[in-house]
Amino acid sequence: MTAPDLERIRSEIIADPENAWATAANYQPIYVADEAARIVIVGQAPGRRAQESRIPWNDPSGARLIEWLGVDETTFRDPAQFALLPMDFYYPGKGAHGDLPLAGTSPPDGTRGSSRACPTFN
Repeated sequence: MTAPDLERIRSEIIADPENAWATAANYQPIYVADEAARIVIVGQAPGRRAQESRIPWNDPSGARLIEWLGVDETTFRDPAQFALLPMDFYYPGKGAHGDLPLAGTSPPDGTRGSSRACPTFN
């Protein structure tokens, strides 16, 4: 997958009618991927802090993950080292008892988050 492929996919995510609410909120899809990445970390959806900062795993769980992996933050945030992919690209919002669940909708081609952002990762 080339850089133009990744940019095309990002544009498709933003243009997807299912994501119109996120576009209206000025949200950007939160994920990092590079064709050179050899390690893929898949999570649920970005949290509020990640969505606001536009940096995946930018919260206490990300700090724990970096520590658990035994890498420094620079290495973890290097897209050529780690692809950081969600099962959904946007923070779903706050519910009565924590974050709302993922939207539960699928684009017309049937893919979501991680497989849509980087379909060549195995």
